[in-house]
Amino acid sequence: MIPEMRFGALVVPTHSLFVGLGVILASVVFVLEARRRGALREESLVAVTGALVGGAIGMRLSGWAEHLDLTLNPSLLDAWMFGSRSILGGLTGAYAGVLIAKRLIGYKERTGDLFAPAVALGMAVGRIGCFLTEAPGRPTTLPWGVHAPATVPECPGCLTGQAMHPSFLYEIVFQLAAFAALVWARGRVGRPGELFTLYVAAYAMFRFLVEFARANETVWLDLTRPQWFLIPGLVLVAFRLRYGYRNGFYDRLPGIRAGHSRPEQREGAVSTPLVPPQETS
Repeated sequence: MIPEMRFGALVVPTHSLFVGLGVILASVVFVLEARRRGALREESLVAVTGALVGGAIGMRLSGWAEHLDLTLNPSLLDAWMFGSRSILGGLTGAYAGVLIAKRLIGYKERTGDLFAPAVALGMAVGRIGCFLTEAPGRPTTLPWGVHAPATVPECPGCLTGQAMHPSFLYEIVFQLAAFAALVWARGRVGRPGELFTLYVAAYAMFRFLVEFARANETVWLDLTRPQWFLIPGLVLVAFRLRYGYRNGFYDRLPGIRAGHSRPEQREGAVSTPLVPPQETS
């Protein structure tokens, strides 16, 4: 584990360094994508500001409601100063921050497609910091299991010297693959905002599954807190994907049967063409 990195006389916490690099890289990708789509305007930059502010608040305060028994939860001040820095909390806060910022300035254009590849690449970089500083995962007999020092906090496997799942490496690979897939698919999705929907759906499912390899505490039915947080979201996103599929938003993606029976194509309905890919968000 590498808790700190030295650059001459400067000592920087490793986790904070890579999270910061991830945020910077995500911002650059957002600006490049907005410029490519002709959407680099003051309003879109306000949306980015909302995402950054909301993400910081959500990440820091995510541990405030960790327990159903409210007496076990920290105060807002303690959560802000010493919170768990949850990625899921940060993403939820960032999403809320974008919605609030857009509402405040009356901006109604969809920005999700600008954020999706930026978030994926930023997450991949940020998770490097997690891999270098946090408990890897649950014990495994797989040949790529990793070992970590016994000094790593909240890591029973570290104390016993067991090989453990490199769960953060799994996520880094997923996020890099997601970034490549989003860049490839951005001209093949038939409605603005659907690229972000696909990313959220893919990440929610991946995160639910990878929790079985992570070292997080199980709280009920052998599931972790992030998994219980994700369950209602997975139900909602399943309905949202079904809606998009039935309306032909994903027909140009491989594996999606083009020309399937959408509501407007049924007998007696007026046929309308699939909305072509748009370059504005």
